[in-house]
Amino acid sequence: MRAASWNQAQVSDASVVIVLCADLLAWKKDPARYWKNAPKTTQDYLVPAIIEAYEGNESFQRDEAIRSCGMAAQTIMLAAKAMNYDSCPMIGFVPEEVAKIINLPSDHTIVMMVVVGKALKPANQRGGQLPLEQVSVNDHF
Repeated sequence: MRAASWNQAQVSDASVVIVLCADLLAWKKDPARYWKNAPKTTQDYLVPAIIEAYEGNESFQRDEAIRSCGMAAQTIMLAAKAMNYDSCPMIGFVPEEVAKIINLPSDHTIVMMVVVGKALKPANQRGGQLPLEQVSVNDHF
C-alpha cells in the first residue's frame, strides 16, 4: 500500500489506513433501503426521486460519492481526535494501484484515504491559506 501511495510513510507507520470507497451504483441497488424507517408517504415520494436523480447522471453519482465519503472522513477524523489519536486525509496515491490491492469492485470508486495513529512529530506547516474573502461569498457572486 505504501508503494501505491507515493511512498508516504504514514501509510505504513499509522495504526490504521482507511480507504473510503463508494458504490457508484448504490442508488439502484434497493433504493428503498435508505428510507425504510420513514413513513410510507415519504418512501413513495423519495424512492422514485432517487432513481430519477441518479439514473443516467454519472456526475451526480460521483458527486454523491465524494459528499458521502467526505462526511465520513471528517467524522472518522473527529472521532480519532476525541480518542486522542491523530489522523490525516490522503489523496496522494495511485487509485488504480490501491484498487487492485483492495480488490475494489468495478462499480466502486476510491474517494480518499484516512490514516489514524499517533503522530511521530508535529505536522509540517501548510503551504498557505487563502484569505477568507477569496473563499467565502456572502449573498451573491
